[in-house]
Amino acid sequence: MDLSTNIGALELRNPVMTASGTFGYGLEFEDFVDLSRLGGIIVKGTTLNPREGNPYPRMAETASGMLNCVGLQNKGVDHFCSEIYPRIRDLDTNVIVNVSGSSIDDYAECARRIGELERIPAIELNISCPNVRQGGMAFGVTCEGAASVVKAVRKAYPKTLIVKLSPNVTDIAEIARAVEAEGADSVSLINTLMGMAIDAERRRKVLSIGTGGLSGPAVKPVALRMVYQVAHAVKIPVVGLGGITTATDAIEFLLAGASAIEIGTANFLDPSVTMKVVAGIEDYLQRHKFNSVRDIIGALE
Repeated sequence: MDLSTNIGALELRNPVMTASGTFGYGLEFEDFVDLSRLGGIIVKGTTLNPREGNPYPRMAETASGMLNCVGLQNKGVDHFCSEIYPRIRDLDTNVIVNVSGSSIDDYAECARRIGELERIPAIELNISCPNVRQGGMAFGVTCEGAASVVKAVRKAYPKTLIVKLSPNVTDIAEIARAVEAEGADSVSLINTLMGMAIDAERRRKVLSIGTGGLSGPAVKPVALRMVYQVAHAVKIPVVGLGGITTATDAIEFLLAGASAIEIGTANFLDPSVTMKVVAGIEDYLQRHKFNSVRDIIGALE
């Protein structure tokens, strides 16, 4: 079976990638996963300057999912370039860096520095983080905000640019078209849905900042609907994610129009889930007599 697929100029040996923030830098999973069998690894969020993240507690289990408000804790792009990149540059898969920021200038400069790393072929731009200069709004919730950051990053970054979209919007297809118009090579969706957990006995919020991002199987129907809508609204490739735990889940996203998928929360439950999904996709193609995974992308009847 030919499992290869493309995200713009980026070639993937198969459509299975890992979602940022759920797979570390890949090295943490080497005992469980043959990294060379993955289409790509999207490493944890990287910002221009170090971030401490939010206070604990910042994770909570929910029905069919989890909430997190980690807050992009990382040591900054210079630490990534000097300390992390040398350890992961020779991994036999596409290593993609998730880039976040608090301002347009931060995004562009962080992307520029990542762009200088020879063995990093793409970035995933997270436009769902606080926009400090606009009073705490997220860039990704308006067409204007999303377009402005993508335009700046596109000027600074020459390689494959994947833009990760927020589901906490009125019309995600409209925002997808806005970032496509500013030079995005692909869009990935969905990022987490905003949620909340309450401890009834103590009458307190469970998470330190009250709200957090909901991920896991609970969000899959929403993610699937949004991927379908966006795939019919743009011409660039779509990467689908949100609640994928099995090969059947992944195939549903491919049928809805995704050219590739990301597995996130499921990695916490089963560190080898990505290998099972790759094998399951191949089995599906064989059973249905398809020669290539490309034959089922957007093939919903």
